[in-house]
Amino acid sequence: MPDTFDYCDFGRKVIDIETKALQNLAQYINGSFSEACHLIASCTGKVIVMGMGKSGHIGNKIAATLASTGTPSFFVHPGEASHGDLGMIKKGDVVLAISNSGEASEILTLLPVIKRLGIPLISMTGKPESSMAKLAQTHLQITVEQEACPLNLAPTSSTTATLAMGDALAIALMKARGFTADDFALSHPGGALGRKLLLRIADVMHTGEMLPIVTEQATIKDALLEVSRKGLGMTAIIDSMHKLSGVFTDGDLRRLLDNRVDIHNTTIGEVMTRNPATISPQVLAAEGLKLMEDRKISGLLVTEDERLVGAFNMHDLLKAGVM
Repeated sequence: MPDTFDYCDFGRKVIDIETKALQNLAQYINGSFSEACHLIASCTGKVIVMGMGKSGHIGNKIAATLASTGTPSFFVHPGEASHGDLGMIKKGDVVLAISNSGEASEILTLLPVIKRLGIPLISMTGKPESSMAKLAQTHLQITVEQEACPLNLAPTSSTTATLAMGDALAIALMKARGFTADDFALSHPGGALGRKLLLRIADVMHTGEMLPIVTEQATIKDALLEVSRKGLGMTAIIDSMHKLSGVFTDGDLRRLLDNRVDIHNTTIGEVMTRNPATISPQVLAAEGLKLMEDRKISGLLVTEDERLVGAFNMHDLLKAGVM
């Protein structure tokens, strides 16, 4: 391997070739694409994606993207389908078969059974005259001028085009279905995005005995003990009607010490911050994070009908995976 080989230059050429392939792909978003979308949108079952080799790897990703954006889908390996997994495919399903050549024998072997079951077939190939293209109810063309491989052999531009066409299908269907961020979160409950879109303040706030509370008549010393016991860096202050009057934080304490205030005899009602920022327990935790960042505060009190129901801080959001 020559020491003078310019890896970056060749890498850029690969990107240029694949970029051109994607730009040319737009011409194939046509009536056949609309028909494929209609077939999938009206499907009462699932979208079954098939592909061999590199097309299979891309097909797996397309099935996952469809499933996560509101179109029930899964990948079936054509080789395994010939040995029993074809039983996963039922009437009401739609098959999306992928092969750049359109002549994958493992898929062609299955097509008579798929046809006999009356299952609509969408093919995705680079050869509109191929067997798979001709046998399909609708054909999605993914022809590329050249592979990025200098031998024009390794699937590179063609797999990129296939992936992009799959994304176009999934996202067009997602938009048509009115799929929302909340819907997306429901299919991603374990991920960071799911936590941001599903978790509400009620899921992360401290309540009951863990909630730091003192009355307006408590001394600053008593308030400090409550802050220390509950570990949230703050305490809520309530009036005689048990409604929220204010808040006292670690930052407030530092300012009091600078002013040499007598913490043993001064009541917390005299030094608390009135009308503090609050939030509803039903609001998304991510919105609570934004409010704290905007206000440059590290904790929030939670109220409902002007009554204190909870409290949380940045550490609680960090622990919950919201930030």
